[in-house]
Amino acid sequence: MGFGQRFGRAWRHLTSSSADARRAFPEATLVAIGEAITAGEQTHRGEVRLIVEKGLSFDDAWDGVTNRQRAVALFADYGVWDTEDNCGVLIYINLAEHKVDIVADRGIDRKIDSATWQAVCRTMTEGFRQGQFHDATLAAVAHVNALLQEHFPANGARPNELPDRPLML
Repeated sequence: MGFGQRFGRAWRHLTSSSADARRAFPEATLVAIGEAITAGEQTHRGEVRLIVEKGLSFDDAWDGVTNRQRAVALFADYGVWDTEDNCGVLIYINLAEHKVDIVADRGIDRKIDSATWQAVCRTMTEGFRQGQFHDATLAAVAHVNALLQEHFPANGARPNELPDRPLML
C-alpha cells in the first residue's frame, strides 16, 4: 500500500467519530441486538458477542492492521474463546470501513465453514451501504443464531458466559 493509500486509510479511521457510531447504532438498536442475542442463546449452546468499533487507532490503520487481525485480537481480548464448550462467536463491525468479520471458536469452526460466515457478513455490509444498520445487524444475528441452533442445539439450562449487550469501542 502506497503512502497516499496508507494516509487516507489512517485519516478515515482517525476522523471516524463516536457521534457517527451512535447514529449508526443508537441505544434502541443496541438494546434490540442484545435482546436478539439473549433470545437466540436460549435455543443453542453458543455464546455470541458483538463489538462495534468506530475505527482503528491511527497507528493500527497506518500499519495496515486488517479487519480480520483486529477481530482476532478482540476475540482474545474479550475472552470470546474462553467458553466452556469452545462455542464463542464474535461479530466485529468496523464502522470506519463498513467491514464485518466473524471469528468463531474451534468448536464451532469445525462445523460452520468460512463461506457461510462470509454470507452473514455480506448481509451486514450490504445493509450498511444502504444505511440499514439496525435491520442488517438484526438479520445477521438471527442468521448466526439459526446456524448455532442447527449445529449446537440447546441441551438444558446453562450459564450465560459472555455479555449479550453489544460493546461499542
